[in-house]
Amino acid sequence: MNRSLEPFEICHIRPPTENNSLTIRLTRNCGWNRCSFCPVYKGHAVFSRRTIDDVQADIERIGRIDDLLHQEAILSSSSQAEAFKKAEELIRPWEKEIKKHSASSSDDWFSPWFKEESDLRDSVFHVLSWRLGGGETCFLGDADSLILSADFFTDVMARVTKSFPSVKRFTVYGRTASAARKPLEELIAFREAGLHRIHFGLESGSDKVLNFMNKGETAEKHIKGCRKTKEAGLSCSVYIMPGLGGAEWSEEHGRETARVINESSPDFIRLRTLEIFPETPLQAAALNGSFREAPEEQVVSEIRQLIEAIEVDTVLYSDSASNLLTVNGRLPHNKEAMYRLIDRYLDLTPRGKLEFSLMARLTSFHGQYGGLTQEILTALQPFILDEHLNLAIASDHELIRLIRLIRSRLMP
Repeated sequence: MNRSLEPFEICHIRPPTENNSLTIRLTRNCGWNRCSFCPVYKGHAVFSRRTIDDVQADIERIGRIDDLLHQEAILSSSSQAEAFKKAEELIRPWEKEIKKHSASSSDDWFSPWFKEESDLRDSVFHVLSWRLGGGETCFLGDADSLILSADFFTDVMARVTKSFPSVKRFTVYGRTASAARKPLEELIAFREAGLHRIHFGLESGSDKVLNFMNKGETAEKHIKGCRKTKEAGLSCSVYIMPGLGGAEWSEEHGRETARVINESSPDFIRLRTLEIFPETPLQAAALNGSFREAPEEQVVSEIRQLIEAIEVDTVLYSDSASNLLTVNGRLPHNKEAMYRLIDRYLDLTPRGKLEFSLMARLTSFHGQYGGLTQEILTALQPFILDEHLNLAIASDHELIRLIRLIRSRLMP
């Protein structure tokens, strides 16, 4: 047994496109951590910067795991299922040590998908997923790598590419305010070091909505940060949050977000529909009446309004499990196909919309996690007709309750 194997720090919060990427933490958690809608780091994680020695130690740990996966011929398995089975057998001798040293379990609702610390099983499976996914992509986290100096970033990139020459694409999360502040020459240095894409959480183009949500950004910073990113030769991917304006500001949220997109011209737009999660300031606002959640039909209409107003050449993706509809395509060229998909939903009866929502949420959950949890199966049990999970739910109230339960358990 190779006793030198150790866990390394994993970026559990990363873009959906980086689910099978190698991740290396350059910072821990979020330096802003004040957004009203975000549940991830509230009260659970402290922001810190990692040293180059920290990063190098993790690169070496990853390398030892990677070497062992090759030595044991796990990567040449006949299928992914077989590869993970072999990896499970490989780490079984460490089982007691993993349980002994893994982070203490939490009763928090989001603990299944956010872990401040990773154990050896997490680390081995992470490297295995990366290799099985091609071994060509790497995400450098956590929430805003643009706060780092170009020299530090360049040093890290050189070490990663030296240790893992198969990596061809590097991406980071960033805040548009950070990109707006950064000298253009530094962003160019990031690109010359090998960075390919920055993922920005725009969320909204409405200053009113951004201020209410305590985003710490403005529409002008969004535009300036995205423009500067593209000027530096970097790919610009932005996330927007349908529903963030609630019922009251839905029209303004859609209109102003489209304006920011038209003025910043990102390469990609990704939809991540609002979900009001427990223990967030936004949940408190919803409970005290200062924020009124938009119903799903209004959110879908908002997305249609957004698509209609976008004029620049960009690609829209609906790649978050939080979204009700999967609306993908190049704008403005594919607008009509997007309208047809949206309008089919909007033309459903009120009952039809609820049934559509439940099945869409079940499909999303199954796709993201590979199956339903016992909690959800127990909630569905009184309505299951057969082994194929066909359901008979008479009450709209029960439908709404089940939809809300499943939505609240989906990772955004």
